[in-house]
Amino acid sequence: MLVDLAYTVQRSAKRRKLTIAVERDRRVVVHAPASATDEAIRRVVDSKRDWILEKLRHPQKYRDLPHPPGKELVSGESALYLGRQYRIEVVAEGLDAVEFNQGFLVPGSKVTERRAALRAWYVARANEKILPRVSRFARSLGVEFKRARIVDNRYRWGSCTVKDSVNLNWRLIKAPMFVIDYVIAHELAHLMEANHSQRFWNLVRTQIPQMTKARTWLRENGRILEQGV
Repeated sequence: MLVDLAYTVQRSAKRRKLTIAVERDRRVVVHAPASATDEAIRRVVDSKRDWILEKLRHPQKYRDLPHPPGKELVSGESALYLGRQYRIEVVAEGLDAVEFNQGFLVPGSKVTERRAALRAWYVARANEKILPRVSRFARSLGVEFKRARIVDNRYRWGSCTVKDSVNLNWRLIKAPMFVIDYVIAHELAHLMEANHSQRFWNLVRTQIPQMTKARTWLRENGRILEQGV
């Protein structure tokens, strides 16, 4: 008996091709042109059934996230930044925001306020270090985008909208730079190739020789980026 596949459809007048995405929360999303009929979409989903089921059964990427153990943002704990763990020191007085100097200095307020302060620091660093790289890779690929933003998206590292905007998850700032660059190049390549075709992967690889290593790193460590803060 065939498994009944549940999916949602997002139509756009600017979209010319139909694509299917399996999000990390196991949602199946079909991005379709406005003219695509429900029947036509169903046929495409049925034709991709084996691929969708394979993605849904992924042993790491789609398992439920555990509660992060012991991450209370207290002195002696550590936090990720650009792929490395750095020691946290909670400062009782005289500090209004997180500072970084080969380690995190965190204001000694309530734990919830410490988390908010560290998150704000991450977002600021993501805007500072990630966004300029979008322009760099766009020039290298020969594509144009309308804007790039750092966003809060629990289930996607990045996205490229039908309006040619690039959105990047602030949690990427915890990952090594070669992983960040891979996600940037991945999204920009979608401006040239909507699907994950061989041509698409060839485009990404021209920008990121470590593409396979980056994909493996995200597959094995993505849950760590999502934990905490």
